[in-house]
Order: sequence, then C-alpha cells, then structure tokens
Amino acid sequence: MTVRNFFYDMGFLSSKMYDFPVISVGNLSMGGTGKSPHVEYLIRLLKRKIKIATLSRGYGRKTTGFIKVSPNHSFLDVGDEPKVFKDNYPYLNVFVDANRNRGIKNIIEKYPETKCVILDDAFQHRSLKPGLSILLTDYSKLYIKDIMLPTGGLREPQWGALRADVIVVTKCPSIFSPVDARAIRKQLKTKPYQKVYFSYLSYNSIKPVYENEHPKNIKLGKEKDILLFTGIAKPSILEYHLKDTVNSIRHLRFGDHHNFMINDIMKILREFDQIKGKNKIIITTEKDAVRLQSAGIKELLGDKPIYFIPVQVQFHGKDKEEFDEQIIEYVTRNK
Repeated sequence: MTVRNFFYDMGFLSSKMYDFPVISVGNLSMGGTGKSPHVEYLIRLLKRKIKIATLSRGYGRKTTGFIKVSPNHSFLDVGDEPKVFKDNYPYLNVFVDANRNRGIKNIIEKYPETKCVILDDAFQHRSLKPGLSILLTDYSKLYIKDIMLPTGGLREPQWGALRADVIVVTKCPSIFSPVDARAIRKQLKTKPYQKVYFSYLSYNSIKPVYENEHPKNIKLGKEKDILLFTGIAKPSILEYHLKDTVNSIRHLRFGDHHNFMINDIMKILREFDQIKGKNKIIITTEKDAVRLQSAGIKELLGDKPIYFIPVQVQFHGKDKEEFDEQIIEYVTRNK
C-alpha cells in the first residue's frame, strides 16, 4: 500500500478527476466506522438540491460489472448496503461497480441528469480523485491509535489521512463535551485544509422485517426481552443502546456482511426459544434485515416477532450546521 500510494502521489500512476461534484466517503480501517449511515445523511441533505446518485462496490454480491439497482434486486445481486439505499430512497439512482471510474463513466453516459455522485467506501480507490473526500474514524479506535493489517485494523498507513478534506469522528457518545473535541483534534494533527467534525448514532423506532406479518407500532420498553443478532462489524453501540431500553438482551454475533444460511436461522430460533417471558422479540439491524428476504429464511422466521432498528447519523453542536454548509457549498460551487 505504501509503494502504491507513493506511485500515485508522485504521478507515476494517474488519478482521474471529474468536472462535476464527486464526494467520497471512506475510512482507513477495515470497517465499522458507519459509512452507510453517513452516506444516507448526505442523501437526505442533498436530495432536494441536486440530482444525485450513489456508487458502491456492492460488497458480497454474486454479480459483476455495472448495475443500476432496482427494487427487485436482492442483496445477492447488488450487495446489502446498496439494497438498503434503494429500499430507503426509491427515487434515488443507486449503482454498483467495483471499478469506480467505469461506474462514473456509465452514469455520465446513461444518466446525464446526474449532477453529483456519492462514492461509498472509495477512499483507497486512488485511480479516481474525488472533489471532496470524507474520511471516517471510529471514536473508540481512532486511526492514529491503530496499526496496519494483519496486526491492527488499518488498510493503509495512518498518513493516508492526509488525502482527506473532511474527517468525521464517528460513533461518539451522545453526550460529548467541547473539551473532548479539542483534545481529539489535537491528537489528529490535521492540516489547515482539513475540517474535523463529530457525529453519533441515534436509533429510530423498530420496524417489522417482514411487512404485513407483524404490528408496526411495537415499542421497546422494560417489559421486553430481546434476542439481538447482528452481522455488522461493530455492534457494541447498538447492544448498549438496547440494554438501557429493555428488560434483558441476548446477543448472537455473526461476521460483517454475513450471508445467513438455514443453519444460522435454526440457531437463532433455538436461542429465541430459550428466552423466557411473554414479551420477547427478535431484533436485528437494517443491513441484516435485507439478507433475510429469501424464501427459505422467510418461511422459518415469518411467524416470529422479528424487527429491525433503523439508525441515523447526528452531528454534535454546531458541527451539523458547519458540515452541511461545507457540503452544500462544495456541490453548489462545482455543479
């Protein structure tokens, strides 16, 4: 990675730039910094101001090449995160292509009304130079406190952060003091051209995984006993949130982007049967919910009270106003 970055930095390998807004959201680590919720934040921020599209690799999909995501695609066709984007924002043009330059070229040629592309997880794609690069780093493990794979969790050395225009410290505590913010800014040793913001996750009301199968107005409370199962990189914040909300919680952890099989579902059902109490339900994440839609899995889980919990990004203090202003100013200036 060091040699590769050196070749790009010295110009031996070229990075293509575009004459319209391209925003990259990525990280230095292997995952778990909250890329998807931050991409969705940008979608909500820009959707009424300009015609936007998202472009992802489509991690874990069984297809290849450039695909425009439709409501009929499964996560096996396009990946779980693009599927969530399309489900949540049906009007949005969502695309997948492992080759980001080819993906943007196809978007320009086939969908010329697009005025801004948001790249999901593209920080290491040096063959493309975004107009605005947003780097995410987890509050609980800042990139400056991590090391390279395989001993640590970084995809590339810490100094790769110098390519970022914006650094967002994600998954901060919901109560966060300006003193802590100043201390982290000092630790990051950012350059004058870099802005640092602080965000946290907030959870919305739960929704049924299978629509029309279960009531939609269920609320969590101290009378509920929960089986939580997750296939995301860092589920600890969600687990802590639920512990403060419900009577008891049992947590089954699967790997990030886990493709649930029948034996996994049987394990979930066995764990659920062991929970005592009349007010027990199953909770999972929104990303995991899209991986539970195949016929065999739905037949096993459909009669169980299974719900997912949507998550959104919030910014601390004045960071929301300043972050929004920077994004909108960039898009407006370059459109």
